[in-house]
Amino acid sequence: MLETIILCFIAGIWFGNGTPHFLKGITKEDYPCGLGNGPVPNFLAGWLAITTAPLFLYWGHASSHPLAAWIAAALGVVPIGLFHSWHGAFGKKS
Repeated sequence: MLETIILCFIAGIWFGNGTPHFLKGITKEDYPCGLGNGPVPNFLAGWLAITTAPLFLYWGHASSHPLAAWIAAALGVVPIGLFHSWHGAFGKKS
């Protein structure tokens, strides 16, 4: 069960991090990204993260412990959401 919790927590982080990149990409806005700051690299990074996040759920056997998996994934979104909404990739805003 510990493996489920860890991998589902990572899935939440992975999905939560991919979401702003995907959204910035499809709205044609620049956003810091390891692949480049433009819309296309952000779209691709976000799409990749969103489409591969379920792999962590699969590897963590989320169906074996659905409640623990859901809670861990939901809690995984929290730290990355706070990162993006607080200082985020742009750093502290004045």
